[in-house]
Amino acid sequence: MSEPSVIVAKDARGVATVAINRPRVRNAIDDTVIRSLTDAFKTLGTDGETRIVVLTGRDVAFSAGADLDWMRRMAIGREAENLASAKTISAMLRALNELPKPTIARVNGAAYAAGIGLVAACDIAVAADEAVFSISEVRIGLVPSTISPYVLAAIGARAARRYFLTGESFSAADACRLGLVHKVVPQSGLDEAIEGVISALLAGGPHSQSRAKRLIAEIAGRPVDDALEALTVRSIAEARASSEGREGMEAFLNKRKPAWRHEE
Repeated sequence: MSEPSVIVAKDARGVATVAINRPRVRNAIDDTVIRSLTDAFKTLGTDGETRIVVLTGRDVAFSAGADLDWMRRMAIGREAENLASAKTISAMLRALNELPKPTIARVNGAAYAAGIGLVAACDIAVAADEAVFSISEVRIGLVPSTISPYVLAAIGARAARRYFLTGESFSAADACRLGLVHKVVPQSGLDEAIEGVISALLAGGPHSQSRAKRLIAEIAGRPVDDALEALTVRSIAEARASSEGREGMEAFLNKRKPAWRHEE
């Protein structure tokens, strides 16, 4: 019996690791992977025991993008079939982007095309210094369409005008400079770096982190006007009145750990 194409494991802290498990094809994604990732993101998003989601690839690659056999099928498919297929990729990325828990991309190796979309849709990305990136769609006559909202939000339009059009590869250091990843570490230190991020995230209130993610989505790119001011005022007022907010402020004032940190 073959292993599943996506493996989900969760530890006692509520840290769930989602790993693309197709190392023989450098963790390329196909329709099965897309369905499995989407299901995992939706399930973990509603799971009260899950605090953090780490996304990675097995072995030496993060994800080499679309699977070649799957691409061949799409190349001869009808328009309706291609539209449906594109919708599944879009839904997968959106499920990750809107997952109401902190998400970390553990970029252990090459990330191409759709793989970069997965990185960009995560809240935090840490890459091994050996990782290589490429938004390579134009080199095979395609367009990085479904990943574009997330990649543009990460690297900006100016950088996209270079890398979307050339399809050239760039290093982990360049990915960090562009804003696609937040930190680059030696391959041997990748897990330690991820643990550092996990530790920082576990110090925060889980509900406040969900509210913070929603706040970013609501205010990004908007002008400061009466409506935005009202939104932010309401956001902090609701946070202060929440049980988690009251617990956090009381713990701070009494110099103790808040309830969500007692398990550490």
